[in-house]
Amino acid sequence: MKTRITELLGIEHPIIEGGMQWVGRAGLAAAVSEAGGLGMITALTHATPQGLAEEIAAVRELTSKPFGVNLTLLPSLTPIPYGDYVAVMVDSGITIVETAGRSPQPFMGAFLGAGITVIHKCTSVRHAVKAEKLGCAAVSVDGFECAGHPGEDDVPALVLLPLASDALSIPIIASGGYGDGRGLAAALALGAEAINMGTRFLAVQEAAIHENVKRALVDADERQTALIFRTLRNTARIYKNRVADEVVAMEEKGGVTIDDLAPLVSGQRGASVYETGDIDAGVWTAGMVAGLIRDIPTAKELVTRIVADAEALIRGRLSGLLG
Repeated sequence: MKTRITELLGIEHPIIEGGMQWVGRAGLAAAVSEAGGLGMITALTHATPQGLAEEIAAVRELTSKPFGVNLTLLPSLTPIPYGDYVAVMVDSGITIVETAGRSPQPFMGAFLGAGITVIHKCTSVRHAVKAEKLGCAAVSVDGFECAGHPGEDDVPALVLLPLASDALSIPIIASGGYGDGRGLAAALALGAEAINMGTRFLAVQEAAIHENVKRALVDADERQTALIFRTLRNTARIYKNRVADEVVAMEEKGGVTIDDLAPLVSGQRGASVYETGDIDAGVWTAGMVAGLIRDIPTAKELVTRIVADAEALIRGRLSGLLG
């Protein structure tokens, strides 16, 4: 399956690992890349830029295939030295970067000057158009189904992807709600040229997180997510657990600030979920695609299956409809 994305990134299959805080580490990224997709490590998983440099080196010990680094630019309870992380990416010879959250404009000069391919994750057509004007080589378009931050427009992929395809000349990666071959075939039909999967890659054998989290995703249905920070205009979709219910209840009462919610939603509490397996210990992101997760394969088994199922669907049932 060749698309502009596979050609641009030098990968075999149009499947990309989403940027995932605390989860996007060397072992998983290398496994996805070795499977023919694009693995992605997450810069802010590391407390320091030096930690990111070491993680980049660790990936290169495991694979010679292309991989990328995700840098999410969002409001934080503590200041983040984004420029220092960017410098590490440039100095380490990274060739693919995925930015998300705020506009990557302050760092585009450094990225493009180093010959880095920049993919920006967007939740609206207007932001995707701006990303193209800034020089991004591709955009990852997040539908409302996605884990993490789906934006404030609440537009699902079925509408958002064709709108973005009509407005852009650069290739599109579909993000949010993808976990099987049907999703890949649908994304291609809607105008995308690859899919980006975060939640689905949580439940693979190489994901260095507690088995309880993986089992929770296998057991979940499509209703097992919650939307928090709606009143703060910084909506996030997370796994629906006791902490999520408490945050939603506080927001429904009104008048809460991020400082009021901070003890419940701190990153360290979220990280402890993956370490201890206590799925109620903090907030952790999960998309509605959890309802489609039914097993815990290797990354290679998952990527191979998705591509094979998509190809069979396109060649078989869909072409058969034409008589």
